[in-house]
Amino acid sequence: MRPRPLTTIVAAAALAAVTYAGARPLGPLPPLGALLDPVHGVLGAGSAAGLPRRSSVRIPGLGKKVDVRYDVRGVPHIFAASEQDAYRALGYVVARDRLFQMELQTRAASGRLTELVGARALSLDEEPRRLGMVRAAEQKFRALNPRSESRKLIDAYADGVNAYIDALSPAEYPVEYKLLNARPERWRPINSIYLLNRMGWTLASADPERVLARAAAVVGRKAASAIFPVHTPIQEPLQPEPNWRGPHSVFAPIPPPGFPDSAEEEIAALYERTRSPDARDASDASDADDQARRERGFASNNWAVAPRRTKNGYALLEGDPHLDLSLPSIWYEAQIVVPGKLDVYGVTIPGAPGIVIGFNRDIAWTFTNTGADVMDFYRETVDDSVHPTRYMLDGTWRTLSRRVEAYRDNGGATLHVDTVLFTHRGPMLREHGQWLSVRWTVLEPSEELQAFYDVAHARTAREFQEDMARSFFVPAQNMLVADRAGSIAIRSTGHFPLRPGNGSGLVVRDGSASASDWRGYWPVDRYPQSFDPAQGFLASANQEPEAPESEFAYLGADQYYEVWRALRINELLRADSAVTPDDMRRWQTDPGSVRADMFVPYFLGAAEARRQANGGPANTDELTSAAQLLSDWDRRYTRDNNRAVLFEAAMRQLSARTWDELAPRGKRVGTPTSAVLAELLTQPNNEWWDDQHTRGTVERRDDILAASLVAGYNEVLKQYGPVNAGGWRWSKIRQVNIYHLLQLPAFSALNIPARGGIGTLSPSYSDGTQGPSWRMVVELGPEVHGWGTLPGGESGDPSSPRYTDQLPSWIAGTLQPLIFPRSARDLPASRTSATLTLTPNVR
Repeated sequence: MRPRPLTTIVAAAALAAVTYAGARPLGPLPPLGALLDPVHGVLGAGSAAGLPRRSSVRIPGLGKKVDVRYDVRGVPHIFAASEQDAYRALGYVVARDRLFQMELQTRAASGRLTELVGARALSLDEEPRRLGMVRAAEQKFRALNPRSESRKLIDAYADGVNAYIDALSPAEYPVEYKLLNARPERWRPINSIYLLNRMGWTLASADPERVLARAAAVVGRKAASAIFPVHTPIQEPLQPEPNWRGPHSVFAPIPPPGFPDSAEEEIAALYERTRSPDARDASDASDADDQARRERGFASNNWAVAPRRTKNGYALLEGDPHLDLSLPSIWYEAQIVVPGKLDVYGVTIPGAPGIVIGFNRDIAWTFTNTGADVMDFYRETVDDSVHPTRYMLDGTWRTLSRRVEAYRDNGGATLHVDTVLFTHRGPMLREHGQWLSVRWTVLEPSEELQAFYDVAHARTAREFQEDMARSFFVPAQNMLVADRAGSIAIRSTGHFPLRPGNGSGLVVRDGSASASDWRGYWPVDRYPQSFDPAQGFLASANQEPEAPESEFAYLGADQYYEVWRALRINELLRADSAVTPDDMRRWQTDPGSVRADMFVPYFLGAAEARRQANGGPANTDELTSAAQLLSDWDRRYTRDNNRAVLFEAAMRQLSARTWDELAPRGKRVGTPTSAVLAELLTQPNNEWWDDQHTRGTVERRDDILAASLVAGYNEVLKQYGPVNAGGWRWSKIRQVNIYHLLQLPAFSALNIPARGGIGTLSPSYSDGTQGPSWRMVVELGPEVHGWGTLPGGESGDPSSPRYTDQLPSWIAGTLQPLIFPRSARDLPASRTSATLTLTPNVR
């Protein structure tokens, strides 16, 4: 149920992601031509390309002067006398660098893109409104206490954004407004709430109910539940298990495919309405691994090491959220200093007041996505199947709430009017003549901005966890923290529903009974978590948070989780008891693959078994050649290797041939994770190995492995030529594409050679549009030191040298020292690129 990409403007997380992008533009744009001329065109008129060495601006509402120092990387360091002034300044400097990004992503979050680009965005705008996200944001905003810190800072931030907007002349508008013949809209405080709700949608996990139902419709519920299990068969949980000394396999016999179930097919159809068209397209992906990646969501890594396992004797923390890549970057670096109250550095989401991932003088923190199932569906009984006004609950008719949604074009004319219906659970959607209501944590009351405010002031890992548990609701995140006292801790934080009956979230419940409703949420002490573990390190990489035997209640299903990256980082951490910051940095782009280590020996074993059997099929020579090439590979996804392409082709073939029963009409209804495929490898005579396309022959595991290796080999030869011709080189096959928000090639960074592959710590996929959105390493010694880099730069202006100045470092996998001065005078002139003084607008 992920939002359809508009263009990658993510605010993610790590916590944070707000992604609207992908590979398609909004629609036809005005001809570019001379508009892109950096001297005479619109680029030449931009005001944000660079600040003069010294400048001063008056800001309405400012209490006292604010000193903003830009360092040599273009990062603003804000020194203010009060927190409200600091956040006014933050709003101003973020708007100066990222104004169009801020407006585009909040319009997408509030369902108002049509007002910017017209009717072509109508379907994009309908999605968040029909899911109740806009209504929920309005309710959350109204519920804010006007005297609360979060409300004061939202208002102050909006003041700063509007101070920048109000001072702009049309000639100074960012280039995107000129291309769209639009003007900036004044910033509303509620925009920050829209943005955070969108984060919850972006980081929502794929629908396990839908995937399971679609599979059950084809092969029966028993078989479907085995290949789409609740728990992953290979365990390396973020919560360390006391008796484990490494990964733990929980393999069990997988039952054979059963008969189709028409009832399950009807259930599967009900889910389709809650999914965006882009998510539906992903189900039809021919690349099984890419499909599985889209189904499970984004990849992210984090890990921390206790002082006794580091070379310098200080705690280390790494943060590496992988989200959609965009220009400008989804994150914006900043430091905020208010003497005696606040001193925090990190990355913020343009549009959200506060540092989302970062560090202060005592702690450092970061996030990965938990993948919890926090959305349920209820089949409602209504009084009219076409135009309902009431729904049944415990034998009594209740009136449906109605909300009229009007969509307007960029001239203010009404394009479309829709009515969204709500039960006490949430919005209702109609599909196949039936009505489903949705209960979802994103739509529940919450105050995440208060959590970000609180943790910026936290001084210990315990305090950080207490602050987040108190205020942070969605999206559920694996929150990692380390402090200067040497503590490291992790907790899957959010709100996890307690459901009736067996607690499963894998069913459509009866909406006519209140007994179907949630019973509350997990108690915090039962969240997956660990504090100062005996092993001396902690890591999360979107794996299942805790072992099945430790789970308090249903949290999510295997389709959410990926185990290979968790296996690899834990392998590296266990092997090193003197970790350095540079080790942490190197591991962020480590090309090793536990997935390849698992599968390659099976391919080679099948080839050897076929050779020994003698008299094999006519393609024995091809099998021998393919096996020799694969055996030469060190199973590392380096840019210059020319064997990974063969392995990936063989894996695609293996997935397609093994799960052919899931594609009865040529279109696969779902793809089990490669961990389930690894489980099946231990069952060489399982009926799933039999190829449904061959009559009179029963294939076994090695038959399918050998055939897949040969087919993959021939596929690569056909597409890339002979192995020694240079076409197999990984850097030519797998590349990163960082698109501009409007998909303009001239403003994008495309075809960047990738290091890493599926399941590596820096995974890459065929479209190349996702990856590390921010890399950070922090050492928590007597003085806190940080290193980091963005896939782009601070500025959103394509004519600015700050637009892509960090990209070379990001591509190389290196990190830059993060300058962390205590005061303005601690940032010397040699490390200062510009000074901006904000002063009160006194009449």
